[in-house]
Amino acid sequence: MTISDATPEQTLRLAWHAPATRWEEALPLGDGFLGAMVFGGAGGRYQVNDATVWSGTPETSADELRRLVAQGAGPERLTEVRAALAAGDLDRAEELLLTFEGRYSQEFLPFVDLGVELPGAQQVEGEPARILDLDRRLVTETLQVGGARVERVSRVDARTLLVSITATEPLPEVRLTLTTPLRELGRTSSGETLTIDVAVPIDGAPLHEQSVHPPLRYAEQGDGGYDGFAAAAVSVWSDGTTEHGDPGLVVRGARTLLIALSSSTRAESWWAGADDEWRTVSTETIRDRARDRATGAIAGGRAPAADDEPRHPAAARFAIGGRREGLWDVDTDVLLGDDRLRATVAAEYGRYLLTSSSRAGGPAANLQGIWNGELRPAWSSNYTININTQMNYWAAGPLAVTACAEPLISLVERLALTGRDVARELYGCRGWVAHHNSDLWGWSLPVGMGHGAPSWAIWMMGGVWLTHSLWDIYEFTADDDLLRERIWPLMRGATEFCLDWLQVDADGVGYLAPSTSPENSYRDADGMPRALGLTATMDTELIRSLLQRSLRALDTLGLTDRLRPEIEAALAVIPEPGIGSDGRLLEWSEEVEEHEPAHRHLSALVALYPLELITPDNTPALADAARRFLDARGDGAMGWSWAWKIALRARLGDGETAHELLQQALTRYDGDALRHGPVDGSEWGGLLPNLFSTHPPFQIDGNLGFPAAIAELLLQSHAGVVHLLPALPTAWTDGWATGLGVRGGLTADLEWSDGRLVTAVLRNPRSEPVTVRIRYGTTDRDVQIPARGEHTVQHPVDEFPVRLEMETGRRQR
Repeated sequence: MTISDATPEQTLRLAWHAPATRWEEALPLGDGFLGAMVFGGAGGRYQVNDATVWSGTPETSADELRRLVAQGAGPERLTEVRAALAAGDLDRAEELLLTFEGRYSQEFLPFVDLGVELPGAQQVEGEPARILDLDRRLVTETLQVGGARVERVSRVDARTLLVSITATEPLPEVRLTLTTPLRELGRTSSGETLTIDVAVPIDGAPLHEQSVHPPLRYAEQGDGGYDGFAAAAVSVWSDGTTEHGDPGLVVRGARTLLIALSSSTRAESWWAGADDEWRTVSTETIRDRARDRATGAIAGGRAPAADDEPRHPAAARFAIGGRREGLWDVDTDVLLGDDRLRATVAAEYGRYLLTSSSRAGGPAANLQGIWNGELRPAWSSNYTININTQMNYWAAGPLAVTACAEPLISLVERLALTGRDVARELYGCRGWVAHHNSDLWGWSLPVGMGHGAPSWAIWMMGGVWLTHSLWDIYEFTADDDLLRERIWPLMRGATEFCLDWLQVDADGVGYLAPSTSPENSYRDADGMPRALGLTATMDTELIRSLLQRSLRALDTLGLTDRLRPEIEAALAVIPEPGIGSDGRLLEWSEEVEEHEPAHRHLSALVALYPLELITPDNTPALADAARRFLDARGDGAMGWSWAWKIALRARLGDGETAHELLQQALTRYDGDALRHGPVDGSEWGGLLPNLFSTHPPFQIDGNLGFPAAIAELLLQSHAGVVHLLPALPTAWTDGWATGLGVRGGLTADLEWSDGRLVTAVLRNPRSEPVTVRIRYGTTDRDVQIPARGEHTVQHPVDEFPVRLEMETGRRQR
């Protein structure tokens, strides 16, 4: 299939042959505000999340900061920590640092369960039980109730879950129920609408903090303060009759129904910057919304057909192997079939999940995106900002869905507000800081409750890394106004912190104290695992890149800033990454024995991907050292670690090893999906029945990282070069991709056959021409793309070789 043959009407549909019996089999729907897991079948269960239903309050972080400072944490104690590190007394340094640890970030919680039961319904023999259309964003079911054929279509949009039911004959009854796993405050029924009021906990402890009782704490009467209130309403329109039953609604004799569920929370109004709303106002709002969607979506008394749902705005599409559209059986075609189709589905499913879990105006996608069915979710289903939150948005630029990254900017803006106080009060620094975890409320303190290991609880670069994700958004949009108004102020604050955090020794060499390599440790002279005492390579590279990009931002925006000389002076003292005696890139400033040689984090390689400090062209020695580092780390891991390894191999031009890793990551996981597997790489994850990537347990960052890594194999646009097919695996002999994002605000379509480029079309939507350097194989070519125009590269052309073999980039066996 050629690029021109791929019409907007073609859709990619995934089929399952049974309804879900557990959460990991249910299918996800979402619009960035409301998420639903569709179980299907006669029971018709929908497990529903609201993106703003988190435990905690807006004051959680500020209250904890005041407590820490009152107990002695602060700049003076930081001076003691640094003195202990300088003296080599790591035990004393760790003891002091534990006093900087706050309690914990809060939890993302399940909200309500909607039941749309069809008593007596059976699956239609020979037809899929559930179909997920990734383009039209629908779940479709076909059922049999007596002699009636029933179609149930589900979707989420405009903050509402919509369920459309059409039958060839009147249905005896459809039962609607609405319940919550949280504390129900009351329910009301009015006409065809049912509403429940829900209390959201004001504190939620992560699973690993077993000493906290109760783990979920609700506000008690008379507590005052923040009102953790939420409400959900379900309304139904039908051509039958509706009765009020226990505990819901019963519709009898209907051939057509449309059910709408909507929600509202106090946290939603807080996130949007609104003043406090009385419960009655909130409840009335969502009751009206559900009623309006259930009745207003009906035109002339008919239920909307499946194709009434508008397509999501244009974004990248993939056809690796040339196949994309059609109905694909997940068990056979995808999981057991052609690995090229599996890669296509992984890329498209990741795009679908990102655009379903993150939309402008809502919260950022968390560890599970917008879907969570557990009251005590793994790692609180929070924002883990030492890799996972960042990975959630790696694909936004390459897949040309940067609008979905707006919530990440909003999250960082919230962190900058709370983190400014933390930087000043805890460390005596300018700017703002964030650490290992965060949540809806912008938690920016260290976590750990005074007993968290420094390897994961003490890390001051979380906010710095997030600013690099924002810079990527800028580079892919080339939106100078966005840079000026929202991104640069955040970069500037993080830069101020880094300038104050950076230390310089007597020899004029920069170092950081304390510094840790996220979640990893080395062994000291006595063989004991240590996280402190040495500067982590990741920290210095994150700072170096931020300072360089800050200078670029100043130049781009034409700004004069007093920080410029400070930035230039700091860049002069930051050391280059080290290379060990075995040729590997060093993870710390000295060559030490690793505590976990196969550690899941690839922190030292942040300079290779997602940053661009290391490239095979500009820093070949460091690129080779990075390759040796990857070789030593090995293959298997959990989903997110696989995604990072694949992207890193792509940056090195090693498509063959990247392909091997992707095949490993996209295999079926048949173990216990709820079990917390070991994190040392001794057991591998894979894909759950609904294609969620698992650790185990489920984390969405793997799903969202795969499309970024796959796109990197097909097109790279960093370091000033647009590189076509830079790491195409040999097995991917043919295919196409459309709408890929290119840094500089461009997009690209690619088609290849027999492992060779056929056509590349670069499009420039901007109002001025753009000159870019295009690379295919080993040859570069500068071209100018006219304003609102395009440039086409066709093969064969004299300027480009037929094929580039990447033998030197392949891992030695």
